[in-house]
Amino acid sequence: MFNEAPVIGSVVEELLLTFRHVVCIDDGSTDASASVARAAGATVVQHPVNLGQGAALQTGFEYVLQDPETSSVVTFDADGQHRVADAVAMVRRIESGEADVVLGSRFLDGRTKLGVMKNLVLRMAAAQIRWSTGMNLTDAHNGLRAFDRQVTSNLHLTQNRMAHASELIHVLSVLKPRWTEHPVEIVYTDYSKSKGQPLLNSVNILADLLFR
Repeated sequence: MFNEAPVIGSVVEELLLTFRHVVCIDDGSTDASASVARAAGATVVQHPVNLGQGAALQTGFEYVLQDPETSSVVTFDADGQHRVADAVAMVRRIESGEADVVLGSRFLDGRTKLGVMKNLVLRMAAAQIRWSTGMNLTDAHNGLRAFDRQVTSNLHLTQNRMAHASELIHVLSVLKPRWTEHPVEIVYTDYSKSKGQPLLNSVNILADLLFR
């Protein structure tokens, strides 16, 4: 999370209705994100400065793996755009033995409403990933993912910012775990839109593709 104080409390509280352990990686926030998340019941690990989402994910992976009882890990955005019910269904697919990795996709059903530009950029990104990795993904930049412990222990992200999403898929293509996609809904709220995230993320993804 980075400066998500207005929403992180409700995100954590909703997650804790189902998941016993919620870890928030505070990526150098300058607002009250850390204290709000703690008050809501999350464990908070703080970066002293903003390093980027990739760095935050790697910190999270390393932290949760210290618990020997960790069996699976879900990555979940702090801004309220993900559905807890989708995360639960993804973990169940891992626990059932169906897959080692479950990747969220907003293109497997019609719940997520996308603008024309974002739709185009995301589909371009998925096409590039399919070409470069051989993994037949429909959504390569979805932050809702679930991994079993073994796969998580082999994830070592070096790209701190938007390029981490592509790097993660490339790592999976080398590890070759049993993977599947799961239909998820991304809810673009007034809050996230006010921060300019959908357009900014589209620009960042496009830049990542061009420079890659």
